Amino acid sequence: MSAYVVTNVYLPENRVNLPIYPCDVFARTDQGDAEIRRGTTNLSAEALVVLVLVDGHASVGDIEQRAAHIPPEELRSLLRSLLGNGLARSATMEETEGVDFSAFFNEARGGPEPSDGAKASAQLEASSGGQKLELEGYYVSIARRAVKAPPAKGGAPWFILAIEDDPHMAQLITLLLEGSGFAVGTAASRAEILARLRSQPAPDAILLDVTLVDTNGFDVLQALKKHSLLKAVPVIMLTADAKPESIVRGLVGGADGYITKPFEPKILIDGVNAILGL
Repeated sequence: MSAYVVTNVYLPENRVNLPIYPCDVFARTDQGDAEIRRGTTNLSAEALVVLVLVDGHASVGDIEQRAAHIPPEELRSLLRSLLGNGLARSATMEETEGVDFSAFFNEARGGPEPSDGAKASAQLEASSGGQKLELEGYYVSIARRAVKAPPAKGGAPWFILAIEDDPHMAQLITLLLEGSGFAVGTAASRAEILARLRSQPAPDAILLDVTLVDTNGFDVLQALKKHSLLKAVPVIMLTADAKPESIVRGLVGGADGYITKPFEPKILIDGVNAILGL
């Protein structure tokens, strides 16, 4: 395996800029426990409510249901603030600088079913997302799009990995993205996906087709979002299927957006810019 260099995105100073997903589970740090036990606090009432509900068991979707008076986008912003101030931490991802691909496509590894709250959160989001898909041809979750523009890369272009098994579509995507200043890599099969993920540079974002030659895009998405470091890479699904139930499946699985095929060139660039915060 070739070397894979990536920032530890789960450090607090980096985590505040990442998307929040319905299935994410967070826990209070010792500092967070102390904050809710002391007599005074500088936290707003809403932030304090969220901190109390961050118990290492409730998903973000569950918290949204239990704190229904806080708009979802505001609630997720409060979560980012708690993470950035060291009051909360991820409860579901191992903080590691190593990258293990040994079980990336292990069909048997499974995983827990999303909670009812996570499903409800995704269904609510999908209902509005489907309308935007019909009108504009693409959808990027406002709650998940990059909070702010990422730091400069020292002149290096942003690297987009396009997982697409139609060679003509892959060529079109490459031409469009390269024409907008991005670097592009492509993969069509399990072997090519693994080879790309093991090589440098690490992808800054992924465009993911649903129907692939020897796997399914939703399965790839699941593997990405279970990986301790790749979970942070934003993903847009590329699909002709814009049914609400498909959007729900992607949102619960961790997709940051959808682009329907066929698409206008501007739609592809707009979607990529949105998830990167550019």
